[in-house]
Amino acid sequence: MNLRIAPRSVQQETVDKLRQAIFSGLFQPGSRLVESQLCAQLGVSRPSLREALRSLHAERLIEMVPNRGPSVPALSWEEATAIYEVRELLEVEAAGRCASAISKERLVDLKNSLTAFEEATSSKDNLAQVMTAAEFYSIILVNCGNPILEEVHRGLLARISFFRGRSMSLEGRAQSSLAEMKDIYEAIAEGNVKEARKAAQRHLVKAKAAAQLSMTGKD
Repeated sequence: MNLRIAPRSVQQETVDKLRQAIFSGLFQPGSRLVESQLCAQLGVSRPSLREALRSLHAERLIEMVPNRGPSVPALSWEEATAIYEVRELLEVEAAGRCASAISKERLVDLKNSLTAFEEATSSKDNLAQVMTAAEFYSIILVNCGNPILEEVHRGLLARISFFRGRSMSLEGRAQSSLAEMKDIYEAIAEGNVKEARKAAQRHLVKAKAAAQLSMTGKD
């Protein structure tokens, strides 16, 4: 993975590259982030890097350890469980609301995001799977008719994507996710509120089980 960035937007590009490196597993949970090495890899100054690290710390994707510096936190299954519980509350509700509120134009966007996820699955690109799945849900949340649901979900997005990456790392999980997301899309496209909620809940139950197996080795 080439981490070097273009100078067009140093600050945002630095944040994006580091975030993607964490999601893709390039920086493993528990690993220390050495500033001098990151500056060389990214081609940025130390002040730019430190500002990016502060942004990632705010997203809780890294932690600042006294006398040790920044590192990728070894997130626990207990924290993952809490995240999945909140995801269920937000995403099941959003899917149901979206089924009755989404416009035809935005439904096309949702379909396109599903196609992008399917392509990422076919190419076995883990990072693309994580990012396109995030886009799929982002469209659902934005079009659910409740901006507070979308706002709360956005605040959890970085950690959701982290756990999604662990889940998608399991053999066959991306293909299963694709089938589950197709069910969600079809229910929303049909305007079937009840089935959209059911499909979203089924998907989250299976996603949580996959993440648990990936992180703990237990079903």
